[in-house]
Amino acid sequence: MSDTSRDEDDDGEFDLGISLEAVATVVDHIRAIQDDEPDAEDDDDGDGDEDDSDADFDEDTLSAFIEEMNEDEQAALVALAWIGRGDYEAEEWEEALRLAKERGAAGGDTAGYLLGMDMAGDLLAEGLAAFGASIEEIER
Repeated sequence: MSDTSRDEDDDGEFDLGISLEAVATVVDHIRAIQDDEPDAEDDDDGDGDEDDSDADFDEDTLSAFIEEMNEDEQAALVALAWIGRGDYEAEEWEEALRLAKERGAAGGDTAGYLLGMDMAGDLLAEGLAAFGASIEEIER
């Protein structure tokens, strides 16, 4: 049996209580949503909806994905963002996770909370980096 609070996976990475793939998916969604907001300059040809992958990255899809997560996974997302923002160090993971649960960001509107953070995708990626995981190397 594994101890989820201090468990390491087969790559030697710290077990955050949420899969790296789930975090990467959230990062991809948040980056697509936040990148899409101010700069509409990146229109390729103006051909229309040929890029279906971007159509999948909207706030409703992200909210639904996060709502399907349990409270611990949602709290892990918030705690990762806080670590990425510099509010906590990786060594303070348990404290950040506990506070995320207590504040209700997890279990409430976690997607809305994260989208309200500037550069939330980058903050989550930085949070993962604090544990030695690179968002670019995570399979999706």
